Parts: sequence; C-alpha cells; structure tokens
Amino acid sequence: MRQLDLVVIVVYLVAIAVIGLRLAGRQKTAKDYFVGEGRMPWWTVSFSVVATETSVLTVISVPGGAYSGQGFGNVELALGYVIGRVVVATVLIPLYKRGGFVSAYQYLGSRFGLKLQGLASVTFVLTRLLAEGVRLFASAIPIKLLLDEFGVHAGYRVIIVVLTVITVVYTYLGGIKAVIWTDAIQMGLYLGGALLAIAVLLGHVGGEGVQQALDAGHFRLFDTDFGLAHILTSPFALPTAIIGGAIFAMASHGSDQLIVQRVLATHSLRDGQKAMIASGVFVTLQFAAFSLVGALLWSYNRGKSFKELGLASSDNLYPDFILHGLPVVISGLLVAGILGAAMGSLSSALNSMSNSTVADIVHSFFRTPPSEEFLLKLARLMTLVWAVLMALFACAFSTSTGNVYLTGLTIAGYTYGALLGAFLLGRIVRRANEVDAVIAFLVTVGVMTYIVRGVKIDVSVAGTTVPTAIAAQWLVPIGVAITLIVGGVTSLFHRAPENADIPAEDDGSQAHHAAATVGQE
Repeated sequence: MRQLDLVVIVVYLVAIAVIGLRLAGRQKTAKDYFVGEGRMPWWTVSFSVVATETSVLTVISVPGGAYSGQGFGNVELALGYVIGRVVVATVLIPLYKRGGFVSAYQYLGSRFGLKLQGLASVTFVLTRLLAEGVRLFASAIPIKLLLDEFGVHAGYRVIIVVLTVITVVYTYLGGIKAVIWTDAIQMGLYLGGALLAIAVLLGHVGGEGVQQALDAGHFRLFDTDFGLAHILTSPFALPTAIIGGAIFAMASHGSDQLIVQRVLATHSLRDGQKAMIASGVFVTLQFAAFSLVGALLWSYNRGKSFKELGLASSDNLYPDFILHGLPVVISGLLVAGILGAAMGSLSSALNSMSNSTVADIVHSFFRTPPSEEFLLKLARLMTLVWAVLMALFACAFSTSTGNVYLTGLTIAGYTYGALLGAFLLGRIVRRANEVDAVIAFLVTVGVMTYIVRGVKIDVSVAGTTVPTAIAAQWLVPIGVAITLIVGGVTSLFHRAPENADIPAEDDGSQAHHAAATVGQE
C-alpha cells in the first residue's frame, strides 16, 4: 500500500513544477523576473511570505514542542512577530514601493551610496547561502526518515540534489511569479495537512482528551517567568517573545531581501502593507494549528515519553503519526506537504539571492544600464549558480554531527542587527553619511560575532547551572543599538550630507533612483 503514497508524492513533485510554470507565464524583463512587474495579488504574496519563512523543521518541531512542554509558546512568539510586521508595513515598505525598487538594499544605495548597498547585499547573500544551505540539509533529515519508511533508501546528498533540481526548474524559468504561486499552493498543502491531522486526532481523543491536555498545561500560551536570566535566554519568556520578537521581525521582514522581494511584487503600497500584516496573522494561525496537533497527540499517546514511544526525539513525533496514524494516500499527501515546505523556502532563497546579486552588486559595475535581455539572462544564470553553491554547501554539511536547527537560527544573529540598524540609521540619524554607515555596519557584525559565539549566561536547570546562549530575539536589538550608537557618534565629526533626506513621496523619485534600479524605464 505504500506504493500509493509514493505515487502521490511523485505526482505532486511533477505537478507543482508544471503548475508553477503555467501560472508564471513568460518573463520578458529582469523586473518581471524579480518582482513580477508589481502585479501579484496581495493574498498570494502573503501566503508566499509565510511559506518562505516556514521550513520543514518548523512543520515537525512545533507539534513536538507543544507535546513536550512548550504548549502554545510559538503562538506567543507569533504575536510579537505581528507587531514587528505592522511597523515594517508602516515605516519601511513605503520607502521601497515609492522608490520603485526591486531590492531592499537600493534604499541604502540611494541614502548612503553604492558601497553600503553592495556591502549589505554581499552580507545578505552570504548569510542566506549559509542559512539556507543548513536549512536544506536539515530538511533532508526528516525526508530521509519518511522515505526509509516507504522502502526508499536514499542518502542525504541524493535527497538534496533531487529537491534542488526540481525546485530550480520552475524557479529558473518562472521567476518570482512561479515562486509565489507555488509557495501559496505548498502552504495550503502543509497547513491543510495539519487541519486534517487535527480532525483525525479529535475523532480519537474527543472533548475529554482536549480537557486532559488543557489541564496538563499543553495549551499554555504565555510564559510569565520574569527572572532576568530566563528572559535573556528563553525565546518563550513573555518580554522576549513580544519585544524581542517584534524587533527580530522588523529585521527579518524589513531588511532581509528574502521577504522584502515578495512584498515588492504587489500592485500597490496598500497591497504590500496588507500582504505583510496578513502574513503575521497567517503565521499565528499556522503556529496555533501545529501546536494543537502536538497537544492532541499528547492525549492520543496518553502522555507517553518519546522514549516510550520508540522515538529518537520530539521531531519524530509528527512524521511518525503521519506514517502510522493516517490512511494511505492521506499520509502521502502530508509527506508531500513536508516536501513542499522544503521546496518553498529553497525557491524563495534562490530567486532573492539572484535578485540581490544582479540589482545590488553586478548592476553597479555598468556605467550605462545594460539591456533587459542581458539582465534577464544574468538573473537566470545567477539562479543556477546559487543553486549549485547551496546544494554543495548542504552536501558538505551532511557530514556534520552538530545541531543543524540551532546552527541555522544563530546565523541570522551575526548580521540581522547590522542590516536593520543600517536602515534605521538612514532614517533616524540625518547627519550620518556613507562612511559612518559602513563603519557602524562592520563594527556591529564584529561585535555580534563575539556575542553569538562567546557570551553565555548561567541558567539554573534542575538544580544545575548551565551556560546558555542569549535568545535569538535579543541579538537583533543589541545589533541595532550598536549600529545606531557607532553611526551616531561618528556622524558628529562632520557636516550632514546633502542627501540625508530622501524624498520618499516625491513623484520624481523614480527618476532619482533610475540608475540603481533594475528594469527602470
């Protein structure tokens, strides 16, 4: 019977590539390839944002976390993320949309100069290469376990290559339109799978099982431990989730090209703002759905430990239920949903890295704007280059024995503060010039490298003192503060630059930025 599940998975992989290409149409310009000529519906963009930030490990780890004691802590995190997205929609998206940009870092180029624009873009693509390479390998881990269950014994490297090749097909040919439409479909599949799992579990445990999980604390939303060490190290502490989470979301959704590019594909400023805020609402609902799966699984398994269930870790909980608790074909669809989560984040990364490379780095080397035909060919070439590099990095990482999930999370801590800080420096410190911004950016990355790698806080766990790293949500506020302080201090030693105030609402801003904008006419 497992053959039927395999058929479902293969059909899905073929169908998603074909559907993505059919919905995307043909690209004639680089701007169409990168932002779909700004004509994508806001709701599909919102779904794409959610799918982009949702990895395979998110899909499988949230239920495991709710089962093991985190409760609905991820929903608490999402509330902070919503606040951050509202700020991004209000403050940063108007800059990008009214400037006619295809890259978030073109604002830095117009405010400070091409050096900072290029530095920010290089930082983005290198950070994204590392983070997505780790995420790609991490995605292969549960997929290998699922395929082993089906009798298909494929190595990590084979899985990585197959996922990359299939994803590259529609990303290379269809551009951002294909990425956004397939993201929306893939989000519907894995979220629909969670709702189906909830329905099946409710049928098994009933209202009594829900009450048992509630009494055992598996529906707990807020972590109200206000101890200083707990706040600084736990991502679920209430101040960390709300305050730190809001600032973290400002960086991840306001200064990371991976997300900004999707918003730039909308028709208008209002649509872009709706897509950004709605994505926060959808992420909250998504976390709630997967947390509910975990709480119901606790009742379904009568509170047994992972060891008693024969599972190696909490991440095996949801995949195990998919394979053994659901009917054939349905389980195949949910495995396809897990594959979709992996492909959605990969396709988004490849297109955004190609975008930033062409718009922020390569484009600055030309004295006269190159033709649209040349830029489109270059965009597709860079998509292939980054795909090969990412697959190679992921394959090389497959020999590691470290915690890949934590590795992927901490990579953002090195650079997110500097990226968001550069944007805020341009908006808040009017005297700051390009030299100030570059110095502040480099100093921040250096200091954050030390903090991420070397700073630990002693936390008492079961009577034992354990050195614990600072929660990821606090790394961004620390980095932003360093950037603003260093940039603000250095700006005191010179006059304010003439272009300190960029006319965001000026109708002539399109022409003002034309030299730095791909596809500008």
